[in-house]
Amino acid sequence: MRLWRWRRSPLRRRSDLVEAWVVLCAWVFALVGALFAGMVAADAVTHSAEEQRAQSRKVTAVLVKDAQAPEASRVGTDHLVWGVVRWTDPDGTIRTDDARVPPKSQAGSKVDVWADRNGAVVNQPLSETEILLHAIAGGVLAAGAAGGVVVGCSWLVRLGLERRRMEQWAAEWERMDTPWGWKTG
Repeated sequence: MRLWRWRRSPLRRRSDLVEAWVVLCAWVFALVGALFAGMVAADAVTHSAEEQRAQSRKVTAVLVKDAQAPEASRVGTDHLVWGVVRWTDPDGTIRTDDARVPPKSQAGSKVDVWADRNGAVVNQPLSETEILLHAIAGGVLAAGAAGGVVVGCSWLVRLGLERRRMEQWAAEWERMDTPWGWKTG
């Protein structure tokens, strides 16, 4: 009963067979497209994270002035506060920027910060595990979106086929009603 659209039957219409092919192709394209989109997205996330890691470097900076104690309403999840730090680039350029430092740190204490090629303080790059988790999450989201688009498009095609089928049924009922002289609807 489940595969009736594929079997020969006098009750099967051409639109039934077209619909069966649309559903089959949609599932194949959804699975293959989702797999491809997921792999591409995961590769893009991994490449981006590794590029970010390659462009940043860890530097030891000196705290310019004492770091304040965190306010109760502004405590972050990492329990760090903003402080002004200074460091020297390998080319001898002295840089100063705001960075997240431990609270109540004294001026002159050393802290590790991450800087990009331009000397701006950036977030610490992702670890290998974090890159893997982000790649998996990005791949799953992209795969779901790609599969959803294909299934949504096939659903729209099936709605069009259903509308056409209903119009054909209405025309056939119209032909059947006319010889009897009365209308059924």
